[in-house]
Amino acid sequence: MQLEVRKHLFDVLNAINEIESYAQGLDCSGFLAHGMAQAAVERKFEIIGEALNRLQRVDSSVFARITDAHRILSFRNILAHGYDVIDHAIVWDIITNHLAALKTEVEALLAQ
Repeated sequence: MQLEVRKHLFDVLNAINEIESYAQGLDCSGFLAHGMAQAAVERKFEIIGEALNRLQRVDSSVFARITDAHRILSFRNILAHGYDVIDHAIVWDIITNHLAALKTEVEALLAQ
């Protein structure tokens, strides 16, 4: 695997780890009440999306192995450009129900 591909995957993994750190000890209502955690999480999701976008340009075959990669890019665009329509309950749902699967996939790719 190319070094640049590994770098983008590592960036995704690092951002996931930081999101997990920011959300640790919070439940949905705690997250909804914590503006700083919301902002930090949103920024890390933007990084995940941008890293995947760059990965797609470097190696589309690795990008294609990430479940919902195109949806992740769309989510990143909403966060970056649709700041006024962000539903933080949906962001929380993604953290609690989808982030772990992405982490598992990225770790598996990095292990190759």
